[in-house]
Amino acid sequence: MSNEWIVQMKNIEKSFNRVPVLKKVSLQVDKGEIHALLGENGAGKSTLMNILGGIHQADAGSIAIDGEEVTMTTPKVSQELGISFIHQELNVVGDLRIYENMFLGSELRNKFGFVKEDEMCRQTEDILAKLGVTLNPRGYVRDLDTSYKQLIEISRALLHRSRLIIMDEPTTALAEHEVERLFNFMAKLRETGVSIIYISHKLKEIEAICDRYTVLRDGEWVGTGSLEGTELDQITNMMVGRSVSEERFVQDHAFGETVLEVKDLSCEGAFSPVNFSVRKGQVIGFTGLEGDGRTELIETLFGYRKKSTGSIKINGKSVKIKHPKHALKAGLGLVPKDRKENAIIKDLNVIHNLTLSSMGHFEKTGFIQEKREKSRFSFYRDKLNIKLHNPTVTIDKLSGGNQQKVVIAKWLEVGPDVLIFDNPTQGIDVGAKREVYQHIIDLAKEGKAIIILSSEAPEIMKVCHYIHVMYQGEITAGINGEDATEDLIMSYATGSKREVGEGGKYRNAAKAKQ
Repeated sequence: MSNEWIVQMKNIEKSFNRVPVLKKVSLQVDKGEIHALLGENGAGKSTLMNILGGIHQADAGSIAIDGEEVTMTTPKVSQELGISFIHQELNVVGDLRIYENMFLGSELRNKFGFVKEDEMCRQTEDILAKLGVTLNPRGYVRDLDTSYKQLIEISRALLHRSRLIIMDEPTTALAEHEVERLFNFMAKLRETGVSIIYISHKLKEIEAICDRYTVLRDGEWVGTGSLEGTELDQITNMMVGRSVSEERFVQDHAFGETVLEVKDLSCEGAFSPVNFSVRKGQVIGFTGLEGDGRTELIETLFGYRKKSTGSIKINGKSVKIKHPKHALKAGLGLVPKDRKENAIIKDLNVIHNLTLSSMGHFEKTGFIQEKREKSRFSFYRDKLNIKLHNPTVTIDKLSGGNQQKVVIAKWLEVGPDVLIFDNPTQGIDVGAKREVYQHIIDLAKEGKAIIILSSEAPEIMKVCHYIHVMYQGEITAGINGEDATEDLIMSYATGSKREVGEGGKYRNAAKAKQ
């Protein structure tokens, strides 16, 4: 890695509506390094990168590229200076071919105005070859794995001779093998002298791929250093201003009656017959590797998919769930993993997002009682520690952690007997994660029956009284939370061990005791 730097941001300040967001923040990125930009949601990372990308302009401070001070007036200026921004939501067009995506908006044409398809394909192949990848440039992007779609964005940046690529949470939607593939691409870029600013909340990934880090907290620079020889706990402490323990959040309390009982539930082609139950005050978890069938299981339980076999009882009564509205009526609530697609309406304000699923609570003689809406929002803002200045702003203005709290509040207002969380802390920072975990445990203590789906074993171990491990559409083990280890969970998640027999019934009845 070179000791020369490519970009230097000094004493950057930025305010929105007179509220300071960045306070004299500095960042230096060396040539040919992968630099982690860390901090909780709301720490100022996105604002700093938007200033570097020309989307916002700094109120004070300076930016230098290769030692020469520049003014990032527009995104085009930033791109011309060799900076590309790959956002968390991929910016590719599935119905276009690979080469068409690569040259979208900058197509090569001959003197007659016709596109030079062969030349664009050749250049596409050349750039992909630099990353050690062979793809048919005439293939459609929709047919690619997510990691290859990200590769198209990276390759497009190289096509425009980008020397610094900003990656914002690039692994959020990736399977484990795709993450490894992306890291290989990033390593090849580093070898060619390209620099990368890597934004992620997953510190294990930071440790695996990054060279140095910079931490922001509450809009201020906290520290910069080398990853080599630095403990992750030290970085976490810098991010949140306190030590974040790995202890379990679960507290002992008595469980109530069985709320949900599932027997021999299956969906052909998705998962085999499974059996499980959850009681009042209990938190159970489902975990495994990508493609284990847990998402399909919950989609079937909630009425998004048609079941093949099995029965569902809620509070001792058999229910037929053929549509999500049936699930709601039966007492099920679902906090989905993809907030932006399935849990919020980004163009509505925060209050309306909260009350959207329980409008009947606020309607009287055909009119919505706005005062009652605001009152209930104030109640949940205090209960869940939702941080915002103005609840009438659109919800997309909130950090990921605060959006998730609003989604949780929405379901608490609905009042389901069983609350299902699908990857509840996806895309939120370590401090907000801790708050979400505590809210889940508090809900359990209040008597809610909780189901958590997560691909992160440590998350499941933190909050669950009981853990179901799935492998290729089957439950392969049931583990008491206090007995679970990552190694034990992984042995069942990979199919190397198995404690469950045919039909999803435990071989040893004692192991199934919850």
